[in-house]
Amino acid sequence: MVGTELVSERYRDLELSPDSAMLRMLLEGQQRAFSAVSAALPDLENALRQMLGRLRGGRGRLLYVGAGTSGRLAVLDGVELGPTFGWPDDRLVLILAGGASFARAEEAAEDDQAAARKAIEEAGCGPDDVVLALAASGSTPFTLAAVETARRLGALTIGFANNPGTQLLQKAELGILLDTGPEVLAGSTRLAAGTSQKMALNLLSTALMVRLGKVFHGQMVDVRATNAKLRRRAVAILVDVTGCSREEALAALQKTGYRVKPAVLVVKGMDPEAAEAALERHGGDLHAVLETGRGERKPAEAKG
Repeated sequence: MVGTELVSERYRDLELSPDSAMLRMLLEGQQRAFSAVSAALPDLENALRQMLGRLRGGRGRLLYVGAGTSGRLAVLDGVELGPTFGWPDDRLVLILAGGASFARAEEAAEDDQAAARKAIEEAGCGPDDVVLALAASGSTPFTLAAVETARRLGALTIGFANNPGTQLLQKAELGILLDTGPEVLAGSTRLAAGTSQKMALNLLSTALMVRLGKVFHGQMVDVRATNAKLRRRAVAILVDVTGCSREEALAALQKTGYRVKPAVLVVKGMDPEAAEAALERHGGDLHAVLETGRGERKPAEAKG
């Protein structure tokens, strides 16, 4: 048996333990997730660099692939990129064995290799794309077939597994081991293994969005302000990063359809159309737009 399936003698009598001891044992297991992700940081850094090579320029897509718990965690990370960072829906593909639904677990679907190959091919996977594939065991047939197909089609494939030496780590172009060892509840990879997967995906996708210019002064400047709470957040972000008043922030956001990035430039004196054009020229990099603007103003300031 592989590591995540092994029974730990330390936790053999888990169900006989008092409540407080049982909870402490479960927490102890979770702490291994942090250690596993810490050990994987160099691999995550390498993955980040290679992902940027595919995704800069607005062509490549992110494809999340998995089955069971791993697949559901993959989908969770993917669906949050749009609301948080404004990641375009047409640049996100979610491939979960049995269908991208959380309403009912489809665990038997993890053996369907044909469905995985078909999903990757129908998605039009190609050289500009990045595939993030998760399988705690590292041997899930659905996930392996998806990775093999995506790699054949030229995509960058990144595999996350919790057991060393497994097929997923070998078949993916980049294998990231999250070695959490035996679970407190033997084989229940929704525990430490799942936590480590969520942590690793959170780190990697957030770092990716930062490097793609979707964060400014530590704020989510590409947030989609689609409800009252998020519109209030957009106002707060704009006040924080520009120092303007709430009234000025609200006025600027109303001119830009509550898009924070162009609103920053509107506060600084641009009209909305010019702000959009400047961001387009600089690939959405607000820092670059502001640096260019300062450079353009210097001669005029010198004359004064």
